[in-house]
Order: sequence, then C-alpha cells, then structure tokens
Amino acid sequence: MNQKQKIFLASTILIVIVSFVIITCNAVSPHVSNKLKIVTTFYPLTYLTQQIGGDYVEITQLMPDNVDVHSWEPSVSHILAADDANIIFYNGAGVDHWVEEDIVALLSVDDNRVVVETTFNLTLIGNVEEYGHGVNDVHEHGLYDPHTWVSPYMARMQAEIIYDALVAFDFEHENYYAQRWNSLKQQLEQLDGMYLSELSNVVYNSVFVSHEAYGYLADRYGFEQHGVIGISADQQPSVTTINNMIKDMQKHQVSTIYFDPVYSNEYVQTIKNEIQKQTGQTVIVLKLYLMTGSVDGLDYLEQMQINLVNLKIGLEVN
Repeated sequence: MNQKQKIFLASTILIVIVSFVIITCNAVSPHVSNKLKIVTTFYPLTYLTQQIGGDYVEITQLMPDNVDVHSWEPSVSHILAADDANIIFYNGAGVDHWVEEDIVALLSVDDNRVVVETTFNLTLIGNVEEYGHGVNDVHEHGLYDPHTWVSPYMARMQAEIIYDALVAFDFEHENYYAQRWNSLKQQLEQLDGMYLSELSNVVYNSVFVSHEAYGYLADRYGFEQHGVIGISADQQPSVTTINNMIKDMQKHQVSTIYFDPVYSNEYVQTIKNEIQKQTGQTVIVLKLYLMTGSVDGLDYLEQMQINLVNLKIGLEVN
C-alpha cells in the first residue's frame, strides 16, 4: 500500500468514525429534549422542583437569584421561555403577581401547558399593618403575606403541589418523582419539627427584622415579628418608623436585630448604633435569610437551618 492509499484509508476511517459519532449523538439527543420543560418564577420554586424532578426536568428560572421579588418585572425573553414550557410554577399570594397578566395572558394557546400556583388553597397570613407602613403594602402588594417559602412547613405543602403536577404531567416517571419527593418531604418535616421543638421554650417572644418577611415563621413557631420595612422590601422607612422601632426594642428588652444579607443593612445599623448610644447595651446583628438565591455558600435548606440557629440566639432558648 503506497502513501496515497494509506492517507485515503485513514481519511475514510475518520469519516466513518465522525459519522458514527454524529448518528449516536442524534440518537441520544431526544432523551434530553424529552425532559419536561419547566419555568419557575424564582429560586425557592426552582430548588424544590429540581429536588423532585431531578434528571427528568429542565428548568428555566425567570427571576435572577437574590433580586427584589416585589419589584421585578418580566421581559419579552421571559415570555418566550414560558411559551415553550410544559409547566409553569409560580408562588402566588401576590409576590409574582405579574405571571397571570404579563406572561400567561400573552402565551400561545396550548392545551398541554399547565400553570400551577403553588400556594393555591393554602392558608395564607393577612397583610397586617405595623409602624404605619401596612396600609400601603395592602394597596400595592395584596391582602396576604406572600413569603410562604421561608417556612419549612409551608414549603413542604408547596413542594407537594409541585410533585403532584409533575406526576400528573409525566406519570411514566411517577416512581422516580415519588422517591425524590419523599426524601425532600422528610427533610422539610424534620426542619419543621426542629423549629417547633427548639423554639418552644424561649425567653422573648418578639424578633425585630429589617423586612417583615418572616410572618409564616412567627405564626407557626409562636413569636412576633416587628419590621423596619413592611411586607414589601422596596420602601424607604421614615425617621418616625425607625424611632418607633428603637422604642419597641427597648420596651421588649430585645438586643438582637435581624437582616437579610441580600438587602442593605443600613437601617439595622442605624438602630443598633442608636440603642447602644442611648442605653450602653450591646446590640447583636444577625442574618435571617429570605432564601431568594444561594447566599454565603448556602442553599435553600441550609439557609433554613441557619435561620433556626439565629432565631434561637435572638429569642434566647431556655
């Protein structure tokens, strides 16, 4: 065999190999495209859906992690992503209020697409007034506190709604989804039990926070929250609001104040400095995660765990 024949033979073999790889890839690719196309509005729903759906879901999250969920608005690209989805999961309770009007109403007609409100039929907490900012909150952000996902108890029920929707749409993989759902359910139930047990005997019954986003924790685990900012995080608290909170902390003899690290702690630091100036008492500032994205290297459930640790410090567990 001369040199030209060798080159020709090598080239032929290479073409056959490349053709085989292309054919193989094309044969495999339908498995990727057969994944359920899921659209979620924000991180907590993405996390819960991924934990249950695993290898059989392909998730597009509309909101970036750790943005203000109250003021975010979708763009044309988000509508296109939703139009291609099999299932759209949104929180409801007013936090992602734009879903129905700004996205779902503009989608093409598709009888196979499912839109799921994960707080549908759940017991929600009313949007209450405190420090003079509740009235505007009710007007702008609805009748309910939307921060359901912060509570492991509420998150478990939202996760079950997600599980039911996945099984209904993709019954073929029910056993797979069920196994993963049961694992997630156990983790959330364990966390709920820890909150109930470890916060059952505390010295104080009030927490002071930068943003009133912890109503579902307070309601289930037996304490009150007092916030510099109300249900919505896009407010600017007045001097009167800050002064009233300082007075309340002194009245309750509480020396711990919480903030979510996604937002500025400017107001918290102001309160801390003023109380220390007036009383000479040391004020501790701790994190209380809102869980709208991975923060400090912690995922959704890990942030729930740290929230419990920090609440125990502020409430002073006996």
